[in-house]
Amino acid sequence: MVDLNRRVRAGLLLISPQRFSSLGEGTKRGSYRERKEKEAAQFYADLSAQAEVFFPGIVWTAEDVKRAIDLFTEKKVDYVLAIYLSWAEDFAFIRFLRDMPPCPVLFCHRIRERIDLKDTHDDDEFTEYLCCGGLVGSLEASGSLVRMGRQMLSVFAGTWAEILHRAQVFGCAARARALLKDSTFGLLACMNEAMWSTYVDPYMLFRDVGPELRFLSVSELAEETENVSEADAMRAMKRIAKGAEVLDNVDESKFLASVRASIGMERLAEKYALDTLILNDIDTVLFAQIGLRPGFWPTSPDVSALIVPEGDIGGGVACYVLKLLSGGHVNYIEPFHIDLPNGNFAGGHAGPNDYTDPRGKCKISSDVRFAKTGWKYAGAPFAWYVFPAGEKTMLHASSQKGKFQLVAGRVEALETEHFLATYSHSLFRPIGEDMRTFFTNLLNQGVTQHYGIADGNLMEALRDLSTMLNVEFREV
Repeated sequence: MVDLNRRVRAGLLLISPQRFSSLGEGTKRGSYRERKEKEAAQFYADLSAQAEVFFPGIVWTAEDVKRAIDLFTEKKVDYVLAIYLSWAEDFAFIRFLRDMPPCPVLFCHRIRERIDLKDTHDDDEFTEYLCCGGLVGSLEASGSLVRMGRQMLSVFAGTWAEILHRAQVFGCAARARALLKDSTFGLLACMNEAMWSTYVDPYMLFRDVGPELRFLSVSELAEETENVSEADAMRAMKRIAKGAEVLDNVDESKFLASVRASIGMERLAEKYALDTLILNDIDTVLFAQIGLRPGFWPTSPDVSALIVPEGDIGGGVACYVLKLLSGGHVNYIEPFHIDLPNGNFAGGHAGPNDYTDPRGKCKISSDVRFAKTGWKYAGAPFAWYVFPAGEKTMLHASSQKGKFQLVAGRVEALETEHFLATYSHSLFRPIGEDMRTFFTNLLNQGVTQHYGIADGNLMEALRDLSTMLNVEFREV
């Protein structure tokens, strides 16, 4: 399992010309080299507030850039922030572009917030004039950016404060890219035969997005569930019940059975070191062997694996990407219906859904959809949850035209009371689009019904990540 708490690893590449280094020696503000080393120290300190930074020192020569590449490669940086500190020869930078192994690169021009130059006949002023020449170096370097054709490269011009913000978003996306390549998904036990548009190629998943996919069996889940002691299940059930209203329609023995199967599912994910488990929870084999669909994930704060329902690997990708980018709670939804008079749509999903954010509202309710079936624990309860209000990023992932696509929009979750029995849900309103346009765009894109939601506006990071993964990205 990947370390979700590790910091972004950034390489800092600062480029200067050796021929300028001794200019200004003995002047009031020191030599060019002294001024640039002071500037570099400040850049390093500021960037270190948001990332683990690997800095080889200012790059003056071709040998320096080779050392930088070796350091960045050894430390497995998520991305490199590259800045020309003034004009400089491009022989060092073109070696970096050619020889640095595949890695996201953010090439920035720092715009000074003010420049106070006087008479540059003075050595001190002339050295300062050269120090301010980053635009010359950046423009020169831009030609090599295009000619080298390096992938996963983004450019940006802004003040240092703006560059730090851009680097934070870019670094978050680069970290997500790296973690995706180290991640493992599990499919239990098959794709959903009722929803063919959700099918994706596991090879394509590994090649383009990153995670390895493992295939698990219901019999393995049954074995893990059987090994969950009644005492462990009872403790978890009491902890869950303590934080929610348990409705009168809940049978305690079925509540216990559901919690027990949920723990079994989580332990199975832990056994295989899964970062995401995709559960086909409407599979009749699951009902026959387990007697229910597990309804309580996570059963404790110690559970790290993400679990999504209905055998949708793309749905798992969407939710896991949001988890990597947001670091917070992620929920799984499908839009149900549009309420035009009130300008919103209802959305949510039954099955495993994170119910542990205290800002939401949770009740324990019988699974009314399956309450009248003949399965052993028919009607076994779920965590019936209303998502917290506020701005959300809504993300879809699926396979389209031979490659993965990410489709995202911003929505507002409205203050809502429980009204859709058993389904974790809320009412939503698109941000920046009317209802007709929002869903017309989704329909035209060719999506499926499944989406992940997470707090805040993650669109910029999603754009960066899509470019890094070379997958199609569409905003709606």
